[in-house]
Amino acid sequence: MGAAALVVSGSILLSRILGMGRDILLATLIGANIEGDLYRFAFTIPDFLNYLLAGAYLTITLIPLLSRHLERGDTEAASRTFTSVFRFVAYAVISLTIVMWVFAGPLVSLIFPEVADHDRLVSLTRLVLPAQVFLVLGSLLMAVQYTHRRFVFPALAPLIYNIGIITGGLIGAVISGPSPEAFLWGAVVGSAIGNFGLQWVGARRTGTWLRPIRREDSAVREYLVLALPLMVGQSIIALDEQFVRFFGQVEEAATSWLSFARQLNMVPVGVIAQAAGVAAFPFLARLASRGDQQGLSRTTTRAARITVYVACLAAAMMVAVAIPLVRLLFQYREFTETDTAIVAGLLGIYALSIPAWGVQQILARYFYAKRRMWLPVLIGTAFTAAAIPLWIWLRDLHGVRGMAMASVLAVTGYAVGLAIAWWRDTGDEWARTLLRTVGRSLLAGAAAGLLGRELVGTVVGDGPVTIGDSLLGLFVGGVTVVGVYLTVTFAMRSPELKEIRRRGDDDLTALPD
Repeated sequence: MGAAALVVSGSILLSRILGMGRDILLATLIGANIEGDLYRFAFTIPDFLNYLLAGAYLTITLIPLLSRHLERGDTEAASRTFTSVFRFVAYAVISLTIVMWVFAGPLVSLIFPEVADHDRLVSLTRLVLPAQVFLVLGSLLMAVQYTHRRFVFPALAPLIYNIGIITGGLIGAVISGPSPEAFLWGAVVGSAIGNFGLQWVGARRTGTWLRPIRREDSAVREYLVLALPLMVGQSIIALDEQFVRFFGQVEEAATSWLSFARQLNMVPVGVIAQAAGVAAFPFLARLASRGDQQGLSRTTTRAARITVYVACLAAAMMVAVAIPLVRLLFQYREFTETDTAIVAGLLGIYALSIPAWGVQQILARYFYAKRRMWLPVLIGTAFTAAAIPLWIWLRDLHGVRGMAMASVLAVTGYAVGLAIAWWRDTGDEWARTLLRTVGRSLLAGAAAGLLGRELVGTVVGDGPVTIGDSLLGLFVGGVTVVGVYLTVTFAMRSPELKEIRRRGDDDLTALPD
């Protein structure tokens, strides 16, 4: 599981770096303005199509079905299951894409009633809609590979997707000048190649593949039983980015500011939290298929503890280096000093959610592995419903900073709700072990983040700065945060330090206290 996590984490890190390159290009060529907002608005309706089909959860839904057959060594049954689900989802996503393409105009009017350029946003939305077909079907192809514990081809998908967006933006800038259209064309091509074409090749190599099947062989009914909760319920984790686009319409550039800060924050979230969840899930699904509750609880606890420990370090780092990081990455041409101050402030708030993302990614997959889809969905839907008035209230109270606060509170609440449900399912022993890790890591992270931020402010200051000043700030902040965090956790004898240093140990016993 650790090796799988490294592969996925490395992929996500490279993808996030490319994503930062994409955002740097957007900031430089387009800036934080209505053009940048239109680019982000264009993804709203296509993303809703993805959520409607539980696209973000397709791998989670399919892996337990395939794992059950593969645990018995029945690859033919696994192929029949995959074929029936793939065929059903393909019909559904293609049909819904056509419907949304036809009704893009009314949908844009409904979601963005005050947008400055309605017709252009409709055109941009229709342009990027086909990418969702490749993304959704590619998720099923990735699920096959994950079930066989093959992570390399799926790891390449986000890299190629981001390369496509960057390439499209650059080609468009050379041919006709910077525009959202060029970046969106790149997204469509990148999804077709990386998320679908490459995954088609990878899935075929597993031995679980498309087969002629009879109606009685179909697993669609069973798939829908598992997927329906994820389609009906909507988690704050899935809708957080949509809230940025929807509620960020309060002023020009607000959506861009929030998006820049959120995307920076999603780098450690992806590399740590999402990578841990993706890598752990096939192993958790196999343990659940065997009925090994003790092994499932033990493995979940171990994965969650290490994830939280690293996530708190990452949160402290982002708080400390927010200003020099944003300056170094974005403050060129159309992106001003004012934009830097606003985005850095938002990033400092968003960073507080990183540990909660880590807890959520692991504990949700514990329930998914047991095929108990409704529980995480009900908890997630409840916090999503609570998040809507929270976003409105804090937006009216504190503007864009209030929206970042609402996001942090909603994600943290969801993680706490999942943790309570997990504790009731597994018992006090595992919950106490995880809670001690959370307490130690948060204390160390607070000390490291505050001291690092203070030193960075002293080094960088508030006046005009050079690239060298920003690099110095990043170095001072990074060294300070890592040094303080490791010192404090060592003084508290955190067992995670010893665990991370271990190599080649397949023993999944609980960590010592």
